[in-house]
Amino acid sequence: MQPSIRTVGVVGTGVIGASWTALFLARGLKVLVSDPAPGAKERLFEYLQESWPMLEGLGLHRDASISNCTFVGESLEDHCSEVDFIQENAPERPDLKKKLLGLLDSKTKKDVVIASSSSGIPSSQFISECKYPERVLIGHPFNPPHLMPLVEVVPHDGTNALTVDVAMSFYKAMGKSPVLVNQECPGFVANRLQAALATEAYSLVKRGIVSAEACDICVTTGVGLRWAFTGPFMTNVLGGGGGKDGFHHLLSHLGPAAEGWVKDMNDHAFKFSEENIQKLDNSVQNMLESTDIKEVEHQRDKALIDLINRKKDLGALK
Repeated sequence: MQPSIRTVGVVGTGVIGASWTALFLARGLKVLVSDPAPGAKERLFEYLQESWPMLEGLGLHRDASISNCTFVGESLEDHCSEVDFIQENAPERPDLKKKLLGLLDSKTKKDVVIASSSSGIPSSQFISECKYPERVLIGHPFNPPHLMPLVEVVPHDGTNALTVDVAMSFYKAMGKSPVLVNQECPGFVANRLQAALATEAYSLVKRGIVSAEACDICVTTGVGLRWAFTGPFMTNVLGGGGGKDGFHHLLSHLGPAAEGWVKDMNDHAFKFSEENIQKLDNSVQNMLESTDIKEVEHQRDKALIDLINRKKDLGALK
């Protein structure tokens, strides 16, 4: 397995692929990029120019340069021998990923890790055409990858331990906070947690209990602020008085009451019908009436950088 990763192959330049490319460049790597979509090259370099100032806020490697990016065309096929690591970002279609990974596997040195950015499809569903499936795993980032620290590393049953070690070490070297997911499940971990909160938010808005805007405020000024530093388990340790008994104490005392909330949530579980989606969108559109989306995105990214740097200063970023 590759002891030193200097050149990364990035397949696909959508939102995720472009963001990965920006990160790898910021960390001083050479990046070879492919995408069959018309205009992909132009969109990629426009994205890199726009995202670079934010990356400067996180600190650039001394060798960092957009000039280290080479767009090789529609396919990475003719350049697979040049890369030390592959980050695949094709659309969420198992049939497409199966053919693509089979091609990449056949053209790439067998000691090169092939990581898929799949956001919910386990890699076991698209490795059947790979001769060396043991070097394939999921390297799922949280969006946008060039800023968000989390990467979920999800091996399939046949992924070897060395592949996992190389992927974990590589993402750490990129400044990420990789988490090893012990077994495959649809959606992995972070997206399942996100889906649980989001679907309950949708239910509350659909029932008329709260508006979309007010629901967002409940998250951004409440649980979201706290969870940025302490996740649900540590939050409950502290909420239970702290100490080793805090978690058990909180669940023992508040758990029975919470069961009633959960029953009500299950009784009103959100269904993704067109009617329900439209009802949500009406509330969202009201929220957007006086909103500059580009400014929201800019402020979000700036705040993320400030928060990440502050957590680093506090030693709170794993």
